[in-house]
Formats: sequence, structure tokens, C-alpha cells
Amino acid sequence: MAAATAAAKQAFIASSFLSPISNFGPTCSGRTNRSVRSWRHKSSLSQCLSFGKHSLDFLLANRDHHSAAYKPLWRVCCDASTSTVAPATEDALSSQQSFVRDVLGALSTIIDPDFGTDIVSCGFVKDLSIDNDSSQVSFRLELTTPACPVKDMFEQQAKEKVSAIPWVKGVSVTMSAQPAAPLVAEDVPKGLKEVSNIIAVSSCKGGVGKSTIAVNLAYSLAGMGARVGIFDADVYGPSLPTMVSPELRVLQMEAETKAIIPTEYMGVKLVSFGFAGQTSAIMRGPMVSGVINQLLTTTEWGQLDYLVIDMPPGTGDIQLTLCQVVPITAAVIVTTPQKLAFIDVAKGVQMFSRLKVPSIAVVENMCYFEGDGKRYYPFGQGSGAQVIRQFGIPNLFELPIRPELSAAGDSGKPEVVEDPQGEVARIFSEIGVCVVQQCAKLRQQVSTAVRYDETIKAIRVKVPGTTDEFFLHPATVRRNDRSAKSIDEWTGEQRLQFADVSENIEPESIRPMGNYAVAINWPDGFSQIAPYDQLQALERLVDVPEPSTNLGMETSEDAHERTPSSESPGNLSGAAAILQHARSLKSQTNGSNGL
Repeated sequence: MAAATAAAKQAFIASSFLSPISNFGPTCSGRTNRSVRSWRHKSSLSQCLSFGKHSLDFLLANRDHHSAAYKPLWRVCCDASTSTVAPATEDALSSQQSFVRDVLGALSTIIDPDFGTDIVSCGFVKDLSIDNDSSQVSFRLELTTPACPVKDMFEQQAKEKVSAIPWVKGVSVTMSAQPAAPLVAEDVPKGLKEVSNIIAVSSCKGGVGKSTIAVNLAYSLAGMGARVGIFDADVYGPSLPTMVSPELRVLQMEAETKAIIPTEYMGVKLVSFGFAGQTSAIMRGPMVSGVINQLLTTTEWGQLDYLVIDMPPGTGDIQLTLCQVVPITAAVIVTTPQKLAFIDVAKGVQMFSRLKVPSIAVVENMCYFEGDGKRYYPFGQGSGAQVIRQFGIPNLFELPIRPELSAAGDSGKPEVVEDPQGEVARIFSEIGVCVVQQCAKLRQQVSTAVRYDETIKAIRVKVPGTTDEFFLHPATVRRNDRSAKSIDEWTGEQRLQFADVSENIEPESIRPMGNYAVAINWPDGFSQIAPYDQLQALERLVDVPEPSTNLGMETSEDAHERTPSSESPGNLSGAAAILQHARSLKSQTNGSNGL
């Protein structure tokens, strides 16, 4: 009898892992991850069989593995050492399922202000654990950046919401951050592979305080908890060596890899031509572009949340090289109130727009000063606001004329470090919050812009910056590849013929290529680069059925309503498969007792 009971326990534990646990990224189809998914089941099963207290992993948040939210695993502890296995297990699971629903329901009322979505759907809730005996609930909120400006609010609201559940007697919330991987990590230089976001600070005109903005923005982000680096891209007149005071003022090179090791000041990594043993360069444009490329791409930046690039003035070869060599996430535009500054800034904004780099904020420097209780605008008003109106940039910040700000730049200690509680530091903190929020939104838009929906066999497209979603047939996308492998570059002759592509072809994976395109891997081994502009011009599918999605766990009533043909373990959710197997064990036990 003991052996039979033990066998029944192991059978029940094994059944807990029959249903698939999805771990797909936001733009990857299921076919490339099935081997990983199967290995994970085996590992979890072996771990569970080794302990008296075992864990059941429930995927509750979002069953559509092409969703924007990455998939959280909810860990719910339960006791498998009951003497009557099947009935007690089923009751425990039903109770546990109800507890989990209560907690997730409470947390789903907390809305992320950047994404406009609740934190459960965003996938922030991790390691949910419920102790039935003590009614204690613990979980972890994993954010996408340590510089998240609302992390304290999330923690407070999570405690309040869950504590308000009648049966909860204690709540433990742990905050963590898992910085997002670079959107195009496979296609960037080795030294930049672990840099999550690259921010260009540009003015396209000299003398407006761009370097001051770049340095203080970087140290504001660092003060918020982010890992930050600064790259001074002005070879003709590098400003960084004057504005900061690192102890080691010469860049080092790794002997074996020949990689440049950045210097540091107050936790921020620094690279400038001025730290290369020279104060400025006297060389022609193509040579300068090569120097900048080498400094930026061969530096071992390590893990960074934000790399701030202090762009040189102008819109020439150097600026184009920077935008093409590295995947710039966004640009911050610096201007002054004068009309002349606006003319040059407009050129820079247009350059970024053509290169598919979104401009997220305008900083109007040297706007005003205050005296006798009044605010004076010595250079006039409206230049920054005109940029906002004409180009639709969402954020405008005004910086005052402050002698302290200029003096701090000359002293080698940024103003936000010198006076972290001052008005200037407050404004830069607001700019930093804007950068964090806008980068998160851009990543969300880009990561979900193009995805394959297996349920309707179509590619969903929602180009960043637009509101309309449309559908494309995979074969149409594959047949319209414009690369040299599909079209002869010299004659224009079509190499890829219509019949060469099967009507039933499905993409193996889709991943972003910066802000302008996606890379689609096909079963024939071909990797297609599909720009958003090209996808928008293709023939679209119409009358596409909307797939039905079922969020959350099924109840036992839901399982009862299923038809017999759909009740195989492979077709059920984690909770439903477990409950079904518990019933079958119960019926087998009753049948054995009857015999």
C-alpha cells in the first residue's frame, strides 16, 4: 500500500509538469524554443522528486507567447505529503488557485504609467509564494531598469494592495531589476553588446551647452541607480577632460584583446579623445570618423543601462557615422532661445528622423534668470517650444542661466554632483526620468512591432509611432525580400521566384533591428532584413479572425466544460492538467478500493 501511495505521489508530481511552461521572448516563435522548454520540464521534475515540499510552476499571466509582456512563472508552494493523495491534493490546488487569483488580481490594479498596463501583464511579478499555514505572501517585482522612477511607488502600492486581501496576514516585497538586453545585440560591436540604451545628446550647433547637458544628464541617471557611461565624440575639441576629474586621466588598453578600458569618475565610465594623450585633433573628416569609430566600438564598456554620447556639432560625416555604426536608442536635443539656434537644431532633428532615431526631449539651455522675484528672458522665448510644435517632440525642459552651472563644468565636478538638492539638479532629475520612461516606451514599441501569430498564421505589424495594426501573409513578406540574394543588384532581375516560397512558410524567429527594421529567420536558413517602410507597402490581409485568448488559470468548472477530445494533458493549462490528473487518480483509487 505504501509503495502504491508513493507511486501515486510521484505520478501526481509528474503530471504537474505535463503542460507546457512558456519561456518565449516577445518576438520569437515557438518552434525554436521547444527543446529548451522540454529540458526545463525535466529539470524541474527531478528537483521536485528530491524534496518533501515541492513547487508547482504555474504560468498565469499571458498565454500568448508573442505578447509584449515576457512570461512570469508563479511559484506556489504546497504540501504533497498527505496520506490520501488525490482528494487532498485537488482541494489544496483549488484553494491555492483561489489564493493566487486573489493576489494577482490585487496586483493587476497597479498600472505602470509608462506602458499604461498593469504590472502583472508587464511581467514584473516574480517568485510568488503563498504560505497557507501562516497566510504570508511574498513575491519579487523585477523592473527593467534600476533607475525606474516609480519603483518606490510600485513597492508601496504592492504592499498596500495585497495586505488589503482579507486572508493575508503578512506581505514581503523584494525589488530587483533585470535590465533589458540590447535590441540588436547580435549586430553591434563586441564592446557594446551589453549596453541596453544609447542616448545621443545633440545640438548641431556649438556653444549652446550641449556637453554640460550630456555630463549632468549622465550623472543624474547614475544618481537614480543606473549604470552609465559617457562617450565624448568631439575629437576636434573634447570637453569631457575639463568637466570631470577622474584619478586616471589616460585610457588604458587590454594587452591581449587590444580593447580600450574606459576611465571612471564617481562610478560613471568615461571615454574621450582627450583621455588618449592628446587634447584635440588636427585631421581630416574621414580620419576623424575612423578615430571615433575605434574609440566607441573597441572600448570594453561592460554592462551599462545607458551610454550617453556627447555628439559633436553639425550634421556631417561624423554624425552620420555614429548613427550608422551603433544602434542609437533616442536623441536629446539641446538648443537656446535664439532663432539662429533653432535653424541649426531643425537640421539635426531632421537628420535623426531620416536615420530612424526618435528625438524624445528638447532642452532649452540658458533660458532665463531670476531677480527681484521676477523671471527674465534676455534672449527671448519660444525656440524650444517651436521645435516641439514643428517636430512633435513630446518633452521640453528649460534650464536657467546659472553661474554655478558653468563654474561646475570648469571645476571638473558636475553641478548635479556638487549640489544634488539644487534647482538645476532637480531639472536634470526630471530630464533623467523622461529619458528612462521614453526609452522604456520605445523598447516596448520596437520589441512588439512585428510578431508572428501562430493562431492565425499571420505576421502582426504595428510600426512604432503609429496606432494602426495590420496583418501580412508570411509568404508575401518572404517573396518581397529586396536583398542581393533575391534581386540581382546590377540587372534588377528577380532571382527569388514566386514558386520558390511555399504558401505555408512560417518564420522561425523575428527580432528587432534598432528602430527601423526587423530581422526574420526563415526555415530555409535565410535571414531577411525587413524595414518598417517596406512592410507598410506590402499587400495586407483583410478580415483576419481575432484569436481568442484565455488569460489566467482555468477553474475546475472550465475543465469540466471541455469536450473529451480537448482534455488531453498536452492541450490543457498547467492547473487544468493537474486537476484532471488528480481526478483520474481519485477515480482509480476508488475503483481499486471497490474491487
